[in-house]
Amino acid sequence: MLHISEHAKISRWADIEDSLKGSTIAIADGVVIDSFVKIKPAGGTGDVYIGRNSFLNSGVVIYTGSGVRIGEDVLIAANCTLAAVNHEYRSREMKIIEQRFAPSKGGIVIEDDVWIGANSVILDGAILRKGCVVGAHSLVSGELEAYSINVGIPAKKVGYRR
Repeated sequence: MLHISEHAKISRWADIEDSLKGSTIAIADGVVIDSFVKIKPAGGTGDVYIGRNSFLNSGVVIYTGSGVRIGEDVLIAANCTLAAVNHEYRSREMKIIEQRFAPSKGGIVIEDDVWIGANSVILDGAILRKGCVVGAHSLVSGELEAYSINVGIPAKKVGYRR
């Protein structure tokens, strides 16, 4: 089910798919979704919420999986992927595609006032606390402290605060 505020700005070239399994995708006031953003319900029944005044730049892809919650005033730079889903692969007797999806690691939570740099990947189970900055080309799979600055692949704490 799609709930898009009339005060959000969605590019006509963005692709926001409605869920066939009952997941909700909610986009709040002041959100800007740029061209070629893709929001795809896949790999679970989690909901997606994008908070007020957040900005998703061109090429961002969100797979809903176990759910994605984006707080207010969040900036997500170009070509980032948020994947709240995992494929199962442990059985050698079955092809990976036949094993479907693995259990959830809790979805993705991005708190308020976060900046995610270009080409970053945020995985299922990631929690980005308020005010943190994720450097370009980072991989985030765990929890990042509030107001921390994280750089590199994988993202790591570098010892100073914003």
